[in-house]
Amino acid sequence: MSGTSSVGGRGVYEAGDQRNVKDSEKDEAQRYKEGQPNSHKANDSKDERSIANKLDRESKRENESEPISKEARDSQADPTLPAKKHGNEPSKGAQIDAEIQQEEEEMLKKKGIK
Repeated sequence: MSGTSSVGGRGVYEAGDQRNVKDSEKDEAQRYKEGQPNSHKANDSKDERSIANKLDRESKRENESEPISKEARDSQADPTLPAKKHGNEPSKGAQIDAEIQQEEEEMLKKKGIK
């Protein structure tokens, strides 16, 4: 069929650079950054993972705990701590949270829970 084309000569359609790689050479070739961590983002709309793969990943994530930074753990213990660390006065909301937290701890101590 390539002989009937009026676009170019027969050499254009020859297999010269269109040959497949031999199976023996495929294993020896270096892969270009294959399977990099975080290469699939969960909220990426253009990610081409199948629905089954997405569901499988989400079911695995249900059992994983979210990593909490040290600063977040410290702020759970003392709501005014982040502002104090940065040299600022704690906000009124943080001060109220600290008071409420202190009151709740006192109530739990009275009940003998903590």
